[in-house]
Amino acid sequence: MKRYDAVKLVREHLKDNHLVVICNGMIGREVWTAGDRQSHFYMIGSMGLASSIGMGLAQTQEDKDVVVIDGDGNVLMNMGTLGNIAAAKLPNFYHIVLDNSVHDSTGGQKTIADQFPLEQVAKVCGYARVELAKTWDELKRKLNGFFDEPGPAMLRVVVEPGNVKGIGRVEPEPPELARRFRQVATS
Repeated sequence: MKRYDAVKLVREHLKDNHLVVICNGMIGREVWTAGDRQSHFYMIGSMGLASSIGMGLAQTQEDKDVVVIDGDGNVLMNMGTLGNIAAAKLPNFYHIVLDNSVHDSTGGQKTIADQFPLEQVAKVCGYARVELAKTWDELKRKLNGFFDEPGPAMLRVVVEPGNVKGIGRVEPEPPELARRFRQVATS
């Protein structure tokens, strides 16, 4: 399955009240292109930190669900956060990991994600629920109700390497992204 197709399907399942933190690189650009919302916070230039920021949000905004859309390279860069998320026992934390086992944003360099099934790492760390989707039909099935059960939960989605040509760039500058997100997150 192509990553952009997975992004669009995940985007369709996000609820209006979800606070969504999106990793840097092509995934952020694809989420932007699939449909931006004021409740989306894009990690422009900060590789590996989406899960840390999402964890902090889930701890301070206990009445809101936090969704982190991540890539395998980002998770591998900050893998220690998986244990911290699990230890915090955050029922409002949902982690979507798009795994193509390469760094597509910087030229397709291979990651080691194919050697370490990240959903199993999250399970060992203590996530309450972990899921794996390798096909479009599996992803569609696993997304139905995924955000309805308590977390912390991870859904690892295996996608093909490759980028969509002509994909848009996130347009607002980082200060504007922060301002609009803060407004939604604290309302």
